[in-house]
Amino acid sequence: MSPLVLKMKLESYPIVKDLVLLGGGHSHAIALRLFGMNPLLGIRLTLITEASDTPYSGMLPGHVAGFYSREECHIDLRPLCQFAGAQLYVDSAIGLDLESNRVLCASRPPVRFDVLSLDIGSTPKKPAVLGDLNAIIPAKPVKKFLENWDQLVKNVVQNPETPICLGIVGGGDGGVELALNMQHRLQEVLKAAHQPSDRLTIHLFQREASLLPRHNRWVRSHFHQLLTQRGIQLHLGEEVCEVQPHYLRCKSGLAMNCDYIIWVTQASAPDWLSKAGLEVDPQGFVRVDDTLRSCSHPQVFAAGDIATMVNHPRPKAGVFAVRQGKPLFHNLRQALQGKPLKPYHPQKHYLSLIGTGDGSAVASRGPLGWHSPLLWRWKDRIDRAFMERFKKLPEMEGTGTPVPRSPLTPHPSPSMRCAGCGAKVGSTVLERVLQRIRQTAFPAPLREDILLGLNAPDDAAVVQIPAGMVMLQTIDYFPALLDDPFVFGQIAANHALSDLFAMGAQPQSALAIATLPYASPAIVEETLYQLLSGALKILHEVNAELIGGHTTEGKDLVFGLACHGLAEPDRLLRKGGMKPGQVLILTKAIGTGVLFAANQLQKAKGNWIDGAIESMVQSNQKAALCLLDHQATACTDITGFGVAGHLAEMIRASKDIAVNLNLNAVPLLNGALEAAQLGVTSSLYPQNLHAIEFIENVVEGAAYPQFPLLFDPQTSGGLLATVPEAMGDRGLAALRSLGYSHSAIIGHTLPRSNSTKPIMLV
Repeated sequence: MSPLVLKMKLESYPIVKDLVLLGGGHSHAIALRLFGMNPLLGIRLTLITEASDTPYSGMLPGHVAGFYSREECHIDLRPLCQFAGAQLYVDSAIGLDLESNRVLCASRPPVRFDVLSLDIGSTPKKPAVLGDLNAIIPAKPVKKFLENWDQLVKNVVQNPETPICLGIVGGGDGGVELALNMQHRLQEVLKAAHQPSDRLTIHLFQREASLLPRHNRWVRSHFHQLLTQRGIQLHLGEEVCEVQPHYLRCKSGLAMNCDYIIWVTQASAPDWLSKAGLEVDPQGFVRVDDTLRSCSHPQVFAAGDIATMVNHPRPKAGVFAVRQGKPLFHNLRQALQGKPLKPYHPQKHYLSLIGTGDGSAVASRGPLGWHSPLLWRWKDRIDRAFMERFKKLPEMEGTGTPVPRSPLTPHPSPSMRCAGCGAKVGSTVLERVLQRIRQTAFPAPLREDILLGLNAPDDAAVVQIPAGMVMLQTIDYFPALLDDPFVFGQIAANHALSDLFAMGAQPQSALAIATLPYASPAIVEETLYQLLSGALKILHEVNAELIGGHTTEGKDLVFGLACHGLAEPDRLLRKGGMKPGQVLILTKAIGTGVLFAANQLQKAKGNWIDGAIESMVQSNQKAALCLLDHQATACTDITGFGVAGHLAEMIRASKDIAVNLNLNAVPLLNGALEAAQLGVTSSLYPQNLHAIEFIENVVEGAAYPQFPLLFDPQTSGGLLATVPEAMGDRGLAALRSLGYSHSAIIGHTLPRSNSTKPIMLV
């Protein structure tokens, strides 16, 4: 079966079960790749992870040393999830509800599952009484550690003449390897600044009497000698019991002043795993059987550092997480289909390759050890080959098999779907969703001018318009541009509300319209709950209320809002209020159209899409009020027609106005220019090019690489407004202080000459 035919088959099949992967560790990365190659019909796959990329532990010390870029040692999870057909939710888990089968998250509603897999890694264990925990830099989570490390390196680059002292707590594999690689990187910085290497001092504290206690005598002795030769001061048999800013103290009484304290001690697990009722070992790690299934909850699996195999305990090492990826994938598929699971037996002995920070490595396996540059080259080749598997993803190979169904729980056939009112989502599903929403984040109505809404549903909602006010109405409705319904709900709500903000109105109420993908009632309920929760989050932030709506089932997720706002008639902003002698302010960077087009083609980097989402979930409400306070006379929101198209609308609505548009001043989202230079365009781009007829010097403008982005359609874009020139810098500063960091003055207005077109690129 061809990939295209398989994709169509998968999309037409109703979803009947939810598989949630919690954590972006090595095992889950491998499982996602395998799911992409061998999809399973009827399964909705979701990855919940704290970041859209995940570090590969084998290359992190080399990255610290400066041998690898960040991109080289991180797996980009967005294209991997897209390949796997998985939803990607970027959030942190804070708990589990194992009675209702839901993952509790820090910043979004709970996420339901039928089967859950955990691969969330571990963090260094801290003593119960330590002092100021803000004084240490834990080696995990890796994202936070790298942020601190980058800042540390930056500080040394900026002040190379200032002596620096590092204290590294933990003398296992991680602590020793970090000490050597940190030393290499910082000494290279000092060398480049023509500073002596003795400006750097490193202390390594180890609770046990020797380094690397899991390794053989030769390896322990060799690293002891190596660290000593390189001037790293060892403090063996010293347990740190107190830390304060730039200070640590050991139980022996040894005290040390250190500029930075790096914590690389024994691994630990978050306490919410045990609080959820999962069976855990004394260190808090999830106990699993030979199939990687929880010993206490059969709907839960675990792999990597967070799991302890009760019959095969192994050290917390990346090599085991990598080896568990394939058996985890197999057993997740089997569990979803109600088939027998296959035991996995990890190897007893494994090879450790420990980098020494100088283009060399030490091999350790059982009683054997060897130190050579050849080992580093071998390790480098192995690591790069592993990462290449996630950069060049294969075509789909399998056909998958449908999830077996019980005759007692019938689901709609993919071959026949009703139209008309038969396509509506069932009343019981709707009622459950509304009840869940009322019981959680949005329990009560917000406004007294909503006379009838969801608090007392009827055939129509009833709202009151205050005396002296006018009502504005607008509607937007479009297919999901990403696979997270909670985030999509926020984006769609912001997009719809922006029409009101652009006219100086304040939202009052909204009606929702949604098309939910074909699925079992439980899956439809979950999708609608996540979607409406996202929309309600935004509506409540702007003091608006959802008063009703309509739902249907269809092939794809589509959502929109009809929004109603109130304004004083003499405070309305219009497109046609531009005057000569004003500046043109754009409040957000552009590029969402080309970025999501690139994402569909698997040509976008995860951090590009992260930046676009961050922009799209930002409301324009504060920006609109700020522009009004700075005497704005004309305004519109940048959406489907792009900057050029919406600017043309403003010019057409205003009389005898021309604009000098500074192409270099137009802010761009990260990755937008790179995507455009790859030749990627949105499907609406060709129609938006008609705005070229308003531009005088098209030939000169087309020579700029960012020129095509003027015609890029935006989703939940910023506001484009004119304010008096005297208010321009002040208004821009105010916008940036409100969080619109990409705000920019992109042009000036002047009287129009009849002999030229109204837009001049400068």
